[in-house]
Amino acid sequence: MHLGIKPDAGKAYSENREAEIWDAFSRLIDVCESEQIDLLLIAGDLFHRQPLLRELKEVNFLFSKLTHTKIVFVAGNHDYVKPASYYLSFAWNDNVYPLLGSDMQAVEFPELAACVYGFSYYSKEIPESRYDDAAAQNKQKYEILLAHGGDDKHIPFQKNKLRTLGYNYIALGHIHKPQEIEPHHICYAGSLEPTDKNDIGPHGYILGTVENGETRTQFVTAAKREYLHLEIPVEEELTGHGLKCRIQETIQNYGKRNIYKIILQGFRDPEIMFDLEGMDVIGNILEIIDETRPAYDFDKLAGQNADNLLGKFIYRLKDYDEESVESQALYEGVQAILKAKRG
Repeated sequence: MHLGIKPDAGKAYSENREAEIWDAFSRLIDVCESEQIDLLLIAGDLFHRQPLLRELKEVNFLFSKLTHTKIVFVAGNHDYVKPASYYLSFAWNDNVYPLLGSDMQAVEFPELAACVYGFSYYSKEIPESRYDDAAAQNKQKYEILLAHGGDDKHIPFQKNKLRTLGYNYIALGHIHKPQEIEPHHICYAGSLEPTDKNDIGPHGYILGTVENGETRTQFVTAAKREYLHLEIPVEEELTGHGLKCRIQETIQNYGKRNIYKIILQGFRDPEIMFDLEGMDVIGNILEIIDETRPAYDFDKLAGQNADNLLGKFIYRLKDYDEESVESQALYEGVQAILKAKRG
């Protein structure tokens, strides 16, 4: 969930992004109530940082709206349990079952014939492979593991070992993009809302059932926004105002609510320098990367400057492949020399 995060702070569109994350969480609670979900599983990073007491009260109120659902959660690397953490002393509703120990714990739900296992982070990093030997203990008919990690610094694991642990379902946290390690049985739900420019693609939650020995899951899209990386073509005839119009049209086509990283590609007029500052006011633009090159006529320039540094520089580098380092140096060098001559 990463409650408390302020994505893209400082951008023109980002003022309400923190509230949007809370709203997404509230909508998820409403889904749990309307669908009468048995278990809501949160595999770490409920908060983006150490939770404030007032924030725990807000979350607890939302949990209190659930008349049927039981909530089980662990703390991840972002909201890890510090010695003075409010996690340790907070009085949760009767339907909330936090697994806040640093060693494996389990909570049983006999009415569901289910047991949920997990432990919490007590530091930002845990480089040990602590899930490799965390086998299910057969406390109930249906066994579920909450596991947070999967990279070198946050409890690395081997997929093959997870498969042998004996759980009907393993709910994974830490990686923000939804993905299946093993279809239906081992899944990253990803973050409910995207929080970073690299969180591209759809976001939402995993809706699953474990019944008659069979586990079935489906990913449900729930996020109101997506981060999209778009390439915008540029031609020599395109002006700065023309580029602005092209970006506006592209954002209109892909959706004004989404957030964009835009990459400009192609060849521009050598006399045109695009002003990329402040373009986030025309849409939710997080970043614009200009990969365009000036459309120089190198043969013409070399002929006009055959007796000076510019001509010799062009003759030395102009025949290299377009994708080579030498070609890149040619464009940048010619641009610098021309700028110096004009200055």
